[in-house]
Amino acid sequence: METAATTQAEPHGPAPGPAGPGTSAGAGAPAGAGRTAGTGGPAPAPEAWPGIPQALLRPPCDVEILIPAKNEARRLPHALFRMIRYLEQQSYTSSLVVIDNGSVDRTVNLVKRLGSGRVPIHLVGCAERGKGAAVRRGVLTSSARFVGYMDADLATPIETLDFIVPLLKGGYQAVIGSRHIGGATLAEPQPGRRILGGAVFRLLARRILPGIEDSQCGCKFFTAETARAAVSELQVTGFAFDVELLRAVIALDVNIVEIPVVWSDQEGSTLNGLRDGVKAVADVFRLARRSGFLCAGWSRSPGIGFSS
Repeated sequence: METAATTQAEPHGPAPGPAGPGTSAGAGAPAGAGRTAGTGGPAPAPEAWPGIPQALLRPPCDVEILIPAKNEARRLPHALFRMIRYLEQQSYTSSLVVIDNGSVDRTVNLVKRLGSGRVPIHLVGCAERGKGAAVRRGVLTSSARFVGYMDADLATPIETLDFIVPLLKGGYQAVIGSRHIGGATLAEPQPGRRILGGAVFRLLARRILPGIEDSQCGCKFFTAETARAAVSELQVTGFAFDVELLRAVIALDVNIVEIPVVWSDQEGSTLNGLRDGVKAVADVFRLARRSGFLCAGWSRSPGIGFSS
């Protein structure tokens, strides 16, 4: 059973100050951070991003969770039920967004049959293949105050939001789940071949993202302004898109924190270790070649995390 624990988070940039009138998103609290979720109401709907019809924007809410899905009929229903049960107990408003990325199984039909009176489930199609393309579409059609994504298998438990939401409300513009910092727990480790492949990938990613210990954990949340600005120019559509996304977020000079998570490897992943792994490594090499980006040093400060 997952329980909360006090541990170490790894913040980037100065500690965010208290939210208040006149505080800019780039220098402390995000725009709208002074409003208490669940009491002041969701943030007003933003203008549609260029190229995105206004009609495609979903209704505003406080927290929106994007779930990229391709042939997830077996795993997704259980994850959605868990998410709904959790979110129905929270004071803030929320919604779930399943972004279908070319499923040929019963994923779409199953999502259409699920629902909750308090937590809407939206189904969005994405013709462009790749997890990165799916997340980008979800972000650019969101009207939520905070938006992020989690994996369809809930390898990171939904209860991690107990810590993510307060950090976002407290002034951080990006909260990144990590399996590789103090306090993280690998409840179900990956097979050896994936551990080795992941270690090689991390070494490459750190050339672009020095200081970030885990670019690939499928649990990342942002303020709406940060997310939309970061994804607008992304080019990588595959599994290496997290690296390009985080590079874009850090380039915005916003407050970022990396928090430890409980993580469980799940069977049934749609990741093809050889095909997708080779493509991801090639994408990272291309990012490294064209990147002149350097990140300032990271400092440690007490934070909250998640352990079992």
